[in-house]
Amino acid sequence: MREILGRRRRLLSRRNNGRPEMLKSALTFATEWQWPVLPGVASDPQGRARCGCPDPECTVPGAHPFDPGLLAATTDERMVRWWWTNRPTAPIVLATGEKAPCAVSLPALAAARALAALDRQGMRLGPVVAAPTRWAILVAPYSLEQLGELLYAKDYVPGSLRFHGEGGYIALPPSETGQGQLRWERAPLPGSAAPWVPDVEAVVDAVVEALTRTGVSAPEL
Repeated sequence: MREILGRRRRLLSRRNNGRPEMLKSALTFATEWQWPVLPGVASDPQGRARCGCPDPECTVPGAHPFDPGLLAATTDERMVRWWWTNRPTAPIVLATGEKAPCAVSLPALAAARALAALDRQGMRLGPVVAAPTRWAILVAPYSLEQLGELLYAKDYVPGSLRFHGEGGYIALPPSETGQGQLRWERAPLPGSAAPWVPDVEAVVDAVVEALTRTGVSAPEL
């Protein structure tokens, strides 16, 4: 009996280390929601805060594409299965832009306070990705021209806001990056349809107003 239990523990350990949930999540994003994804570069095994890419000063360790490059992002089931079968712990990177959600990100503390203020106002939000240092609010695809006009019309936009549009990317849960484990602060509703996401104008307007009202000074990180 002791031998059987020991064998079962070893099998469970192998299964957990293989992170089958990464493949399952990647397939959900790609095939059910039609979000183009690709595997990100892993963190350096000698130190999670360092990236496995050749850049010794990488600012997003373990949270960006490298090999393959961003243009390889796909919704093809066979390709996604092949990638995560061969690289089962690779972070899941979403290619933001034309056919996928974009994102607005800001430092975690400011984001938490802003979301609380938006909840009090009854603002509807879609999925929100949380990393230990930054949160990303998913928004509908937008063009650079649309974003430029939006920001130009603003008297003030916190310098800590970052915009992930066409040609950009973000890592998705349950990836683990150099920043730590990613999670859903606001999880997508279960189902086969792609989650609803708000327009970028509504999110930027609401976040800037919430940060101003609450007196939050979002550091430029």
